[in-house]
Amino acid sequence: MNTFGNLFRVTSFGESHGPLIGGVIDGCPAGVTIDHSVVESFMSLRRPGSSNLVTQRCEDDHVEFVSGIMNGFSTGMPIAFVIRNKDHHTAHYDNLENCFRPGHADYTYHAKYHGFRDWRGGGRASARETAVRSVAGAIASMLLRPLGVEVCAFVSRVGRISMPRETESRYFSMDPIELRDRTICSEVRCPDFECSEQMTREIISAKADKDSVGGMVSCVVKGVPIGWGEPVYDKLDAMLAGAMLGINAVKGFEVGDGFLLSSMKGSDSNDWMYPFQDKFQSETNHCGGILGGISNGKDIIFRVAFKPTPTIAKPQMTIDINNHPIALDAKGRHDPAVVIRGVAVVESMAWITLADAFLMSKSSSPVE
Repeated sequence: MNTFGNLFRVTSFGESHGPLIGGVIDGCPAGVTIDHSVVESFMSLRRPGSSNLVTQRCEDDHVEFVSGIMNGFSTGMPIAFVIRNKDHHTAHYDNLENCFRPGHADYTYHAKYHGFRDWRGGGRASARETAVRSVAGAIASMLLRPLGVEVCAFVSRVGRISMPRETESRYFSMDPIELRDRTICSEVRCPDFECSEQMTREIISAKADKDSVGGMVSCVVKGVPIGWGEPVYDKLDAMLAGAMLGINAVKGFEVGDGFLLSSMKGSDSNDWMYPFQDKFQSETNHCGGILGGISNGKDIIFRVAFKPTPTIAKPQMTIDINNHPIALDAKGRHDPAVVIRGVAVVESMAWITLADAFLMSKSSSPVE
């Protein structure tokens, strides 16, 4: 499907090297203030060509809204928009029409759509599609920020360089404005200056070797009240997992202490509770702000693992559409570490998911 969400629904369309990409946001309530500078800030965080550590494709990512907004407010109708593609070099992909890149979606798209895939720049499998998610994330943020919700993501691992958990926890506790400023100031989107320098060297080394590296994005969500998320099939952590695993190159997701919990005892992993004003408080947050699939009022913490960009300049063995082995020397402009621009997409998908969970939470409110 090309649609995400239950009540706050986002549909995207278009291909990497087509004339444009775009989307439709359905379910956004009427009366939300639409600030175009917020949309631009979301687009700039994801935009390619921002440094020599990301793809050098230069798109201005100008968003043209064509419906659903009037006089600076949402009307309650579907919000439709387009983003025109301008800097696409299709000739770089001519050698991919009849062969498949290792680690890429070329082969599965070819098989699923019986040979009718758009191979130019990866078509729908290209990270170009995530620009649509940034627009939708911006709209979702304008719905939720007046409620006190804030989302901040940052790179916590690049290749062999990993931010220590104690350091990560310090940034989770930081004021969101300060955390975002520190993150944006880093070319690798890491708020810790020492880690940022080491990560930069890791990416430059891989790029010089015509290779790529993977990484991890950590995210903290503040201000979500108790009660968002459904008890069984639309648990909030399951919704977030679906959102994050739907991002290009994402292969892993965890909430709170995640996989570390499998090696702990219950006496260590449980967040002990004690009364605080009109709600509970706890000194720890091993569960990552979600219990039984429902937000508990603590900060929501999760991590998203990105694999290395599959398209690299180093020769690789693969097959063509006739199942013949060939050596592929891929061309084009690709991220040596897609995790950098992944920060913007993780934030956007978090905003979209939380907007959906917020609207769904209203269905469990008492009838007045």
